[in-house]
Amino acid sequence: MIKAGVIGGTGYTGVELLRLLSTHPEVELAMISSRSQKGVPVSDIFPSLRGHVDLVFTDPTEADLNACDVVFTATPNGVAMTHARDLIANGVRLIDLSADFRIRDLSEWAHWYQLEHACPELVEEAVYGLPEMNRERIRDARLVANPGCYPTAVTLGFLPLLEQGLVDPQNLIADAKSGVSGAGRGAAVATLYGEVADSFKAYGVGGHRHLPEIRQGLAHAAGETVGLTFVPHLLPIVRGIHATLYARLTDTTVDLSELYAERYADEPFVDVMPAGSHPETRSVRGSNCLRLACHQPQDGGVAVILAVEDNLVKGAAGQAVQNMNLMYGFDETAGLQALPLSP
Repeated sequence: MIKAGVIGGTGYTGVELLRLLSTHPEVELAMISSRSQKGVPVSDIFPSLRGHVDLVFTDPTEADLNACDVVFTATPNGVAMTHARDLIANGVRLIDLSADFRIRDLSEWAHWYQLEHACPELVEEAVYGLPEMNRERIRDARLVANPGCYPTAVTLGFLPLLEQGLVDPQNLIADAKSGVSGAGRGAAVATLYGEVADSFKAYGVGGHRHLPEIRQGLAHAAGETVGLTFVPHLLPIVRGIHATLYARLTDTTVDLSELYAERYADEPFVDVMPAGSHPETRSVRGSNCLRLACHQPQDGGVAVILAVEDNLVKGAAGQAVQNMNLMYGFDETAGLQALPLSP
């Protein structure tokens, strides 16, 4: 049994972490922090956790974080890096769900996040927490950079094609859509029900913060820099990401479904559907599953890969718990066996 703490527990990712950790067979929830809700019982803010989480929110500056074995940071960008050095020096392992340690090029990170990094020496050490790419490195990591929601879907969608050199890496297109929970729990006009319902739009076409993270992962898989057009969209739903991925094939005879089924055969949270399938976001809602389907439409020269996930689970908190399981030698699926909700 290990002790886990969560810094930043009042957002959607934070409550999702609490939901998963509170029923994990190998975890004792020891601490949950929030400056704004200091002293308030967690169940008062999130009644769904009544009877499962009996903690009260503490100020992170007053919490005994060093008493934890592992700490999750579900905080705005720029916060985790202020805690990382002290936690790691005291033997606490850190899983960061923000973007503080995802991008290895610090100048590019500073460009996208408009911050100076507080502990650049730890960026090199941080392991990118995508188990399907970095499982063995995650096991020994002291610091894991949990991937973003869009990068998880896009990277896993393109990964088999790039690893096998079957597509032109300079002409990749990711047309991705996310539910409004991806924007966080803070109040904003753009995510009000009256603004989102019965509508659909693209955003960040000129540049999105997840773009350098996605390019970095795809370049690692391809062994060279990639050319990627990434366009995110806002769906009028609460949870879910749907990514439609396009790549020009260099070998049109390849059986894409067979390729993907073989690549992900031993991955507990990647489901490759039969050829020609159309996965739906609701088929993964509430689960840690990423579901894929492969197509070669029209003349067969372009691979079209469909990928769906729950942005709060496989796209955030569930993947963080999966990483924790690897780090501590637990069954990789521990605490993550819940089936998707339907309807």
